[in-house]
Amino acid sequence: MSSPPLSGLFEHLKAACPAAWRAYTRHEFVARLGDGSLPDAAFRHYLAQDYLFLIHYARALGLAVYKADRLQEIRGTLGVLKAIVDVEMGLHVAYCARWGLSEAEMEAVAEDDATLAYTRFVLERGAAGDLLDLHVAMAPCVVGYAEIGRALAADPATKRDGNSYADWIEMYAGTEYGAVADEAVRQLDALYARRAGPGRLPELEKNFAAATRLESAFWQMGLNAAAAAASPAGR
Repeated sequence: MSSPPLSGLFEHLKAACPAAWRAYTRHEFVARLGDGSLPDAAFRHYLAQDYLFLIHYARALGLAVYKADRLQEIRGTLGVLKAIVDVEMGLHVAYCARWGLSEAEMEAVAEDDATLAYTRFVLERGAAGDLLDLHVAMAPCVVGYAEIGRALAADPATKRDGNSYADWIEMYAGTEYGAVADEAVRQLDALYARRAGPGRLPELEKNFAAATRLESAFWQMGLNAAAAAASPAGR
C-alpha cells in the first residue's frame, strides 16, 4: 500500500500548481463576491451555468458509482448522488428563483464554452482513468469552494451588510459544506493509498492543474457575460 504525500494528496496537488490555484481562488469574480461589486448579470449567468454544471456533476457521480469496486465506496457515492439529485438541485433552483431565474429558463440556456470544457474534462478523466482520476478532476470544485468561502468569511475586507452575495459566502464557508469538502480530502488520500503511488503523481498533478484552470475559466465566464451584456453591441 502506498501512503499519500505527507502533506496529504490535496495539499500536494495544490502546491504543485501554485499560480493556477491562486488565479482560481483569488479570481476577480471571487474578490467581487467579497466586496459586493460583482455585476448582477455576471452572477445570474454563473448561476444558470452552475445549474447545468450540477447536472453533469450528477453524471460524474454516477460514473463514480460504476468505477467503484467496493460496496462501501458504492454506497457512499450513491448517497452523495441522491443528495445532489433529490436535495441540492432543489435548493439551487430555489436560490436561483430569488435572482429571477426559473428552472425552465435555466434548462433552456445553452452551455457556455467554459461549462462544456470543465464538465467534459471531468467526465473524460473519469471514463479514461479510475476512481482516483475522477475525484482529482472534481477536487478543485468540491474542495476549492470551501477554501474560497472560508477565506472570504475570514477576510475583514469582505462586505457583510448589504452584500447581495453574503448568503453565497455563508453557504460555502459553513460547517455543512465544510464537512463535504473535508470528506472529499479524506477520500482522495484513501484512494491514493489504495490505488496509486509516487509514479502516478505527475499525471495527477497535471490533471488537477488543468481542472483548476478550467475552474478559473468558469469564473471568468460570468465576468465576460456581464461585459458583453453591458456593451452597446450586447444590448
